[in-house]
Amino acid sequence: MDAGRVSKKRGVRTCVACGASESKIAFARIVRRPDGTAAYDPTGREAGRGAYVCGPGCLAKARKSDKLGRALRCALKDSDYERIASEMEASASDRPSE
Repeated sequence: MDAGRVSKKRGVRTCVACGASESKIAFARIVRRPDGTAAYDPTGREAGRGAYVCGPGCLAKARKSDKLGRALRCALKDSDYERIASEMEASASDRPSE
């Protein structure tokens, strides 16, 4: 390594459902807020414990095996998963198409 060069660390994250590793911006972040509720975090910067999924398909996989609940260290109800999925869908429809 060159003494004059400083390498910048990139945010690599792993999907809790499928195990894919990618940059942070490629994933959807689900956060357990300090009050204990779980929600979709479109900014990726909300305070609380976070877990990452590739998208709605991986959210469904994580729901079946309760991997999201384990990653967030909280119990998630079906209504929580449905709310998170609808938040992800609403956020995706708000983004301009490329």
